[in-house]
Amino acid sequence: MPERHEDRVATASQSPGAVTRLAASWRRSMVKHGLDPARPPQPRRLTARELAERRERLDEFIAVARPQLDQLFQLVCPTGCSVLLTDATGIVLEQRANAADAAVFHDWGLCAGSDWSEQAEGTNGIGTCLAEGRQVTIHRDEHFYAKNTGLSCMDAPIWGPDGRLIAALDVSSARSDHTERWNALIAAQVAHSARAIEAAFFRVSFPGARIISAQAEGAEDATLLIAVDKDDLAIGANRAARRAFGLEKEGQLRPRPASDLLGRDEGATGFEKAERAAVIRALARAEGNVSAAARALGVGRATLYRRMQRLGISENPGRLSRG
Repeated sequence: MPERHEDRVATASQSPGAVTRLAASWRRSMVKHGLDPARPPQPRRLTARELAERRERLDEFIAVARPQLDQLFQLVCPTGCSVLLTDATGIVLEQRANAADAAVFHDWGLCAGSDWSEQAEGTNGIGTCLAEGRQVTIHRDEHFYAKNTGLSCMDAPIWGPDGRLIAALDVSSARSDHTERWNALIAAQVAHSARAIEAAFFRVSFPGARIISAQAEGAEDATLLIAVDKDDLAIGANRAARRAFGLEKEGQLRPRPASDLLGRDEGATGFEKAERAAVIRALARAEGNVSAAARALGVGRATLYRRMQRLGISENPGRLSRG
């Protein structure tokens, strides 16, 4: 007789030194959250008023995220998938689903206002992604509760401009013909969309600032973002940049001269190249007029001259003019 899912989860969760991340999540669900894989609780769902309050707290973020949610849904909807955006506690704030599939996902509890934290549903894509702060795929019988083993969930975390976890992006499927290989393709797109939302929200969080971006060395999906104000002070950094430069892990960034960051030997090459390219592009668009280029970059002419000197961009009398 095949082992029941509940028994397999309970057995794998017995050891305090669970050797896999999945087993560790199962154990966390049982020991930390006091859940029983054989007795799922009644699903928790917020009232319309409670959901409206949650959305209001993140209204600017949701507005930034919606175009990416729509784009992601257009890619995955032909395969019968649902797209969800949650807050940092696992409450679903936004959903995209085909009209023909909406009732099915609603029956699963995959709808706005539902709680998909690990505390509520045990191991699942949304909850485990948020609990561990990493991209996860929970495929069918990897879920904690047997009632959820018909689902495959691909999730990626979204980090706010303050370095704190702000949301999870989820694509869920109830299709039995979706293989783990197929899910891996969807998971890659979920991660890409999550990073796009993260970057877009970072940019709108620092209006008027110049945003310098660079690819983290050895990490194709990690883009470093630094917000620099008109005084050349670094006033914001995304999570990847905070980690790369040893800045405050979370919270408001202490303003500091951008040159103190960009001038470091370790990991600064990408930023310097990005800034140099931005200055050269501005000069090219202004046909060599330094004043016009400075206005386009949102800095003073003297500031631009200092940057040109620091970046090794020499003034060529034949090409550049003071304006």
